[in-house]
Amino acid sequence: MRAVSPSMQAKLDRSASTFCSCWRLARKDGTVMGFTDHDRDLAFGDVVYRADSGLSATQAEASLGLSVGSGEALGALRSDGLSEADLFNGLYDGASVEIWLVDWSEVEDRLLIDVATIGEVTRSEFAFSAELRSLAHLFDQPRGDSFQRSCSADLGDARCKVDLSASAFRASGVVLGTASDAVTASLSQDFDDGFFTGGRLTFTSGANAGARARVKSHRRAAHVHLTLWSPLAAAISPGDAFDIVAGCDKRAETCRMKFDNLINFRGFPHMPGNDLVIGYPSSAAPAMDGGSLFR
Repeated sequence: MRAVSPSMQAKLDRSASTFCSCWRLARKDGTVMGFTDHDRDLAFGDVVYRADSGLSATQAEASLGLSVGSGEALGALRSDGLSEADLFNGLYDGASVEIWLVDWSEVEDRLLIDVATIGEVTRSEFAFSAELRSLAHLFDQPRGDSFQRSCSADLGDARCKVDLSASAFRASGVVLGTASDAVTASLSQDFDDGFFTGGRLTFTSGANAGARARVKSHRRAAHVHLTLWSPLAAAISPGDAFDIVAGCDKRAETCRMKFDNLINFRGFPHMPGNDLVIGYPSSAAPAMDGGSLFR
């Protein structure tokens, strides 16, 4: 149950109010932004809530139990606020949003209404719409291990334990040229073909600075050729710098040979396949008694 101060409760009980809504948005990269539907800026909790953001919110729905509540935030795209490039490049994906009811005449009287996470974001020419998911959506995420051949961990996470900050698994690079969906670049170190396939590329300069992209393919020739899975908001130009991290296809052989990390492999590479499961018993075949297939 929310704790409401006596002064805040008295204002809630009035027939007329001086309330407005404020939204505190915290991105995963540590950037914090504030917005309000009031006609002037407000400040509390070391955050300035801007009134000129053009942000508004639709009615949020909630229900008892663990069903996922939903809402929506609508806003204008601005070069000094929420930009189309940042939205397109996923900088707001999974951002946390606090929704406050605030007395604009005395901001010390405020009430935290909800905490949500930004879900799907859609854009039009001059505006955007962001889905707000309640914290109950976290209960929809898979938990535990799956019985599968491939690894269920993500490269570099707490279960995988590979240190992606090591120079053996990352490099810096500079774009030399672009052609269609491919980038020609020079890297700070030489790596084998396919080493960065499935990896993550982050631009550190240029029009896409801060943007992240997944690497579709990595080839070595006279120069390094990288293909990205999806286009970025701005054009990639020669001279743009980036950092790139190794990719993993989640196979046991890759875990052993590429990362020397088989002890932390989170899959079951020796699980029986369909042929074994539907196979007919035969005296010439190995005994199917539940024991090891590699005796």
